[in-house]
Amino acid sequence: MRRWAAVLVAALLTVAAVPACAEEHRARITGAFAALLNASTDLGPSRAADAQLTVTLARPDGAEHVTAWARAAGLWVRARPGEGWAVVEGAAADLARAFGVPVHDYRAPSGEAFYASAYQPGVPPALRAEVTGVGRINSYVPYRTAQPAPLPLDVPDGGLSPSALLAAYNATPLVEAGFTGQGATIVFFAFDSADQADLDSFADATGLPRFTPVLVGGKPDESHGETAMDLQVAHAIAPDARLVVVNARPTVQGDGAYEKIAAMFAEADRRFPGAVWSLSIGWGCEAFVTAADLAPVRAALVAAQRHGTSAFDASGDTAGLECKGGDRWSAPPGPDDIGLDAVAAIPEMTSVGGTTLSTGPRGQWLAEHAWVDSPLTQGTSGGVSTLFERPAWQDKLTIERDTGHRRLAPDVAAVGDPATGVRFVYRGRPVTGGGTSQAAPIWAALTVLMNQYLVANGGRPLGNINPLLYRVAEGAPYPSFRDVRLGGNAVDLAGAGYDLVTGLGSPNVYNLARSLLELQKRTR
Repeated sequence: MRRWAAVLVAALLTVAAVPACAEEHRARITGAFAALLNASTDLGPSRAADAQLTVTLARPDGAEHVTAWARAAGLWVRARPGEGWAVVEGAAADLARAFGVPVHDYRAPSGEAFYASAYQPGVPPALRAEVTGVGRINSYVPYRTAQPAPLPLDVPDGGLSPSALLAAYNATPLVEAGFTGQGATIVFFAFDSADQADLDSFADATGLPRFTPVLVGGKPDESHGETAMDLQVAHAIAPDARLVVVNARPTVQGDGAYEKIAAMFAEADRRFPGAVWSLSIGWGCEAFVTAADLAPVRAALVAAQRHGTSAFDASGDTAGLECKGGDRWSAPPGPDDIGLDAVAAIPEMTSVGGTTLSTGPRGQWLAEHAWVDSPLTQGTSGGVSTLFERPAWQDKLTIERDTGHRRLAPDVAAVGDPATGVRFVYRGRPVTGGGTSQAAPIWAALTVLMNQYLVANGGRPLGNINPLLYRVAEGAPYPSFRDVRLGGNAVDLAGAGYDLVTGLGSPNVYNLARSLLELQKRTR
């Protein structure tokens, strides 16, 4: 009892130390973030010597006044010229005082210690002309990754072979024309590693050339099968492409995850300009952040796209309940669980949903419907963003539950059901891939083939592919998408045209490549 009384007194003193004018500009955070704090042990006012939050700036180079204000408050500022954001950093007590919110230390149910504020800080009055948005004070990132099915399931030959995968999405004509990834690079951002013996076994079993991925940032210690699946799925489609694995594990070690992600993206862009990116991991749902938190990530992504990069991110595997996650998968779902993966929701990121795919004996496409496994609350995720306004390329879409004209996800889809997934090798055994984490590298590798086709025929690499995809869907000379109209997830149903479960649908790759070429020729 004395301990909790001491914590309460300390908390009251912390709030009392907050200037009254600052208190007016804070609001208590609700939803999944509040649920996390309620489930965690409150350790009292934070003793962190190095806490931080991100702000967005009215001018791309407008950090000077913020820097002067922070210095007077005992804080310091980091900013990248021209990118429109800055990180304000310092002792948690000083940060709490400057932004008018209490900052406490917590211990999560998993045992992880972190600092956070239960309140959303507002823009300090002195910065209203310079700052347009403020991020969360929070060092906890509920990141996710996926694991493949442990055994081959009931699909032809224990999973789709490379030739069947190419046939299912009508990419075979591009491969037969010689477009197999020569000179292209696919970058995978990963939390785990892959065993070279598994990669060699896959190549030997499928008759494809052996390959060794380039490792950036060291090899992660853990191996859950995610990276092994991503690499082999991409190699099945684009066997001559260079595959690069970037160790993303440091982004979730300590605080400042989104600034670290931005630096990781910038380094990948510097080393591999024009590469296609594949992300099958997640750094929490939108409920845990604000748009300001994601500003560094978005700026780095947009910069890479100027060099020709296309980026694909798995929409998530929790059937539209991305804010549930973690160890709570078996708990009954609630309204606070509904949400989008934060990074996948960035408008310039191509969010990829998952389907259940039906094929003939040689992989010929027969049908697709939205992937969901209701008993396990697994399936393709999607929904309406709470952070981002509707991008121009989605303006013509009509979604009933989007009452605020917000960003919609996913954008596209590919096979994600483990029962109909791609066969690969993990720990020396053939297994079947699944999840939207399988669908993202499928789209990344198919985009490599399409880029090659475009360049060979007078076009150019796709870069930010989202505006082009939606223009093709409005009307193109060749039918480029398979509209997925059946199925749904825990929140939404698939339907004719765009939907919040599978987006525009899955690709007819040869037709899509030709439609994109025609579009590029018309818009030169």
